[in-house]
Amino acid sequence: MPQTNASDPSTVSEPSYLRLHRSGELRARARDATAALARCELCPRACRVDRLNGKRGACGVGAEPVIASWTAHRWEEPPISGTRGSGTVFFSGCTGKCTFCQNYPISQLGYGNVVSIERFAGMMLELQRRGVHNINFVTPTHFVPQILAAVDVAAGRGLRLPLVFNTSGFDLVETLRLLDGVIDLWLPDAKYADDDTARRLSGFAGYVAVNRAALKEIHRQVGPGLVCDGQGIARRGMIVRHLVLPEGLAGTPEVLHWLADALGRGVHVSLMDQYFPAHKAVGRPDMGRKITPDEYEAALDAFAAAGLENGWMQEHESCAD
Repeated sequence: MPQTNASDPSTVSEPSYLRLHRSGELRARARDATAALARCELCPRACRVDRLNGKRGACGVGAEPVIASWTAHRWEEPPISGTRGSGTVFFSGCTGKCTFCQNYPISQLGYGNVVSIERFAGMMLELQRRGVHNINFVTPTHFVPQILAAVDVAAGRGLRLPLVFNTSGFDLVETLRLLDGVIDLWLPDAKYADDDTARRLSGFAGYVAVNRAALKEIHRQVGPGLVCDGQGIARRGMIVRHLVLPEGLAGTPEVLHWLADALGRGVHVSLMDQYFPAHKAVGRPDMGRKITPDEYEAALDAFAAAGLENGWMQEHESCAD
């Protein structure tokens, strides 16, 4: 996936969460956010269950972190994976119910292990020792309080890597503000341009307005671009991901035009073509195939028509089943 135009400043500061750790604010945020799990409203579903006392939210999990895997991942965008990989932590559960989820055993069937905050912090430190470029929280929205608590512990023990928040974009602004100054790099999705499609395919109610408000909040926190070190490794900023779906279901032209208009043509966009039918999409007439070369070419045309300047595209492979 070729990259275009990431900024390269002469100096890169330490991750901002270290300042919040030293001041005690990170611990205070974690404490308050954890207490709020007694009536959980972390995500737009606002199920208000008491996750502190054994109840499971709409996300399918309770109070303790549930982690399916943690490893060095080399297949993110180039400034994220770099040469040594991104230290991904895959959480179980999800605020969505995507019919085509490629990780559905983790997101919807609950595969994973319950871990303590101490163990979670230890995983981050072990990934740092392995030499990864960052710590990448994948599907993290429903575990924001636990992330704050574990980062506070890990920072006290020497964690110094940038933190990545890798999300579906179905996020409340109020929850994202808990992460202001904590998360350095954001990988939010912009999945859909149509609410009915978002509800039908992913179970997201009111996705478009929620997603666009979330993207604007992320933009407020870190801006539209990327700040990279001298080796081209991202240290701060945002990359918006958009997965092209069959039959134009994602509303790609509208999504890309909105990104350019609302966030600026310089926003970095990853235009992904790796859709394949998985989970409940297998055999469906609308979703039961990969996208065609013509569909991806139309997405590339939409990228250009929107006037977007920075991003990553993929070399489309054969659509043979």
